[in-house]
Amino acid sequence: MALGKDTLKTRRQLKVNGKAYDYYSLEEASKTLGDISRLPFSLKVLLENLLRFEDNRSVTVDDIKAMGSWLKDCRSDREIAYRPARVLMQDFTGVPAVVDLAAMRQAMVDMGGDPKKINPLSPVDLVIDHSVMVDSYGGPGSFQKNVDLEFERNGERYAFLRWGQKAFDNFRVVPPGTGICHQVNVENLAQVVWTKEEEGVTIAYPDTLVGTDSHTTMVNGLSVLGWGVGGIEAEAAMLGQPVSMVIPEVVGMKMTGEMKEGTTATDLVLTITEILRAHGVVGKFVEFYGSGLDNLTLADQATIANMAPEYGATCGFFPVDAETIRYLRFTGRDEDRVALVEAYAKAQGMWRETNTPDPVFTASLELDLSTVEPSLAGPKRPQDRISLSNLASKSIATIKEAVGEDITKTAAVAGKDYGLNHGDVMIAAITSCTNTSNPSVLIGAGLVAKKAYELGLTVKPWVKTSLAPGSQVVTDYLEKAGLQDYLNKLGFDLVGYGCTTCIGNSGPLADEYIDAIDKEGLQVAAVLSGNRNFEGRVSPQTRLNYLASPPLVVAYALAGNVTLDLLNDPIGQDKAGKDVYLKDIWPSSQEIAEVSGYALTPEMFKDRYSNVFEGPEEWKKIETATGLTYDWNDQSTYVQYPPFFEGMSREAGGFSDVTGARPLLVLADNITTDHISPAGSIKADSPGGSYLTEHQVRPVDFNSYGSRRGNHHVMMRGTFANIRIKNEMVDGIEGGFSKYKGETMPVYDAAMKYMADETPLVVFGGKEYGMGSSRDWAAKGTRLLGIKAVIVESFERIHRSNLVGMGVLPLQFKDGMTRQSLKITGDETIDLSGIADGIKPGMDVECRISRPDGSVENIKLLCRIDTADEVEYYRHGGILHYVLRNLMNDAA
Repeated sequence: MALGKDTLKTRRQLKVNGKAYDYYSLEEASKTLGDISRLPFSLKVLLENLLRFEDNRSVTVDDIKAMGSWLKDCRSDREIAYRPARVLMQDFTGVPAVVDLAAMRQAMVDMGGDPKKINPLSPVDLVIDHSVMVDSYGGPGSFQKNVDLEFERNGERYAFLRWGQKAFDNFRVVPPGTGICHQVNVENLAQVVWTKEEEGVTIAYPDTLVGTDSHTTMVNGLSVLGWGVGGIEAEAAMLGQPVSMVIPEVVGMKMTGEMKEGTTATDLVLTITEILRAHGVVGKFVEFYGSGLDNLTLADQATIANMAPEYGATCGFFPVDAETIRYLRFTGRDEDRVALVEAYAKAQGMWRETNTPDPVFTASLELDLSTVEPSLAGPKRPQDRISLSNLASKSIATIKEAVGEDITKTAAVAGKDYGLNHGDVMIAAITSCTNTSNPSVLIGAGLVAKKAYELGLTVKPWVKTSLAPGSQVVTDYLEKAGLQDYLNKLGFDLVGYGCTTCIGNSGPLADEYIDAIDKEGLQVAAVLSGNRNFEGRVSPQTRLNYLASPPLVVAYALAGNVTLDLLNDPIGQDKAGKDVYLKDIWPSSQEIAEVSGYALTPEMFKDRYSNVFEGPEEWKKIETATGLTYDWNDQSTYVQYPPFFEGMSREAGGFSDVTGARPLLVLADNITTDHISPAGSIKADSPGGSYLTEHQVRPVDFNSYGSRRGNHHVMMRGTFANIRIKNEMVDGIEGGFSKYKGETMPVYDAAMKYMADETPLVVFGGKEYGMGSSRDWAAKGTRLLGIKAVIVESFERIHRSNLVGMGVLPLQFKDGMTRQSLKITGDETIDLSGIADGIKPGMDVECRISRPDGSVENIKLLCRIDTADEVEYYRHGGILHYVLRNLMNDAA
């Protein structure tokens, strides 16, 4: 993307270590905009972006002035065009994005255009981290067994990605077994200040990005502005389209004090998540400030920034300061880059120091770090924090609510001399980008394991234990500290470098456990150091899923049951039969700091990342196709040519009303993208399982829905097929079912019957519809099922945007109306009018509800197409169609 006109004449030169860099000066801009020194740091990044790309078309001087005037009311309704420096992908969302790019190339050819027009214009990094599963665990060979299975299962996908790496410019792939994309981003890919050469001059500007994973926000802990978008938005961004957004409100969270003994960064982030969810920060930036930041490490900041999706914010931003510079240097960044970051941040007023005036925020909250206490979150939402002291009583109450007062049932386990009980911990997983990026909690977990082993404690035999670090550096420092040996002795052997349990890749429990749990209806638990614990995500068998720090994961594996009070009940007995309590095995902050001081070195980062794009031998041996367009294989069950561009014309049509629509689902509050998008395992008796069986795939080789996101036949069959979703149209039935002419059947089957009748469909829902991971298939599957509109009380940010990006109309109830107040049963016929005359952002849409008894009710719905760009995306049938037509017509 070429630089703009620079109407305000803000381009200046910065000299650092004998090198000259051009940059767009905020100090010069303030001569026109007025004093902007107390603008939130995150908005200064947006302002610089507008200065750099001002062209009097997509970015105007008035847009820039709107940023300057934000300080008057600390909010704005101004829509701006924002262009991130780069795009980050993981393989679950990256594969379908590359499939779409390949399909766009094919469509370009079919319409007589040049396929070379379809290429990323912004740098793209795809990190393969979502495919490894915990099939093997608790042994020295677990890692290699899981790697072997990963490559065996995903050969087609990996060959496709290797084709994409060769076929597309500006596209890099970090191979499997390297780490989690967000941790690789923080430890290596992110630069804080980005540079590029243009006409012989080096331009310096803030490193910014969008990513196809909601936890892209982790990099905000390193002062890099970034957030998650759907794959379709990311594809548009990499193809040169700006991210259209309203200048956000910014909520400041002031940190004071320091953490007390015995608490962890996990406890802190769960506390912050609870506070910010309660305040309400959806669609807003959160920025952290205050003297308490001086007592947080960069890893602590990254832990907090990572969970912005869980507290609902677009991002959780930390400004550049001395800790940023220390971390960049420690992790082996180029010394010239480190010097540039410090000089640039100071020149731009983006450098945080405790004695400088605080920024001005839309609203401010405050947290004294010393008030944080040991915590978990669950049993099914990350914002539901529970103090460790209350976890046992809360778990007992949850179990009783599900099964009644008697929770003493023991289920016999075939072939075992023990049974299972309500509350038993079946999965204890140290996993996910949130926590395995933080040496303090991983070393803490290792020390808990060491102390426990030395006292003679063992993990309960029914617990599936696993350790899946976010980068190979973790293995280096745990081994150097001698702690990996103790983790291994307790069953926390390395199972892979990837997301694993946090994204549902926990692997199956043993058959005898599944039989016992299902037969007796046991309410059993998982404890994981992840960021997501939505229903049905972690495992089909675990009903209670708790997020916890890595040391607590080890502790609960030893305890074996969540109804034990870890602060007062013994975890087990030592070699002499004496009771051992949590306090006996919990390390002090000083112990953790001492181990970190000698075990973690800069050389580890330099060594591990020196060949980050090479990958293991298994990766290097993959054979792949060549050529500008992909040679689609009709027999593939992993990668198929998607139907999105079939029959596409070179010009967009107009808008049209929706008439005679029928409800496909009527859903409650807090429907997540895990409920909507296919995720986790594929059941043999599901529509997706039936499709694979028909294509001669054995159930043992089904893999996960996430791994098959490149095949729309599988994905549309799995849309709304979550085992825990509850469609109010089919009372008393849990899972992905709907009705067609009074007959209950899988959602996919009902949708296909309606499609055969040429009947459009709608979905009704409640509050925060689409919360959770930024799954583009939650929108793609919705479209492919024939759903024209989604009508709810409120949307989560990314999913609303993705619906528009796939040409699905997002509508919101007004005036306190709900599906309940309207008594929606699913038997109605829905007509949506006023659309054919044209859509304007935030307009009303007329909705006519016709009931079986002949009665009719007319209401108004709020159209949640929020910007002028989104109107165009919807008119074209989706954002990719819009981009493709523009590129086609530019080529002409």
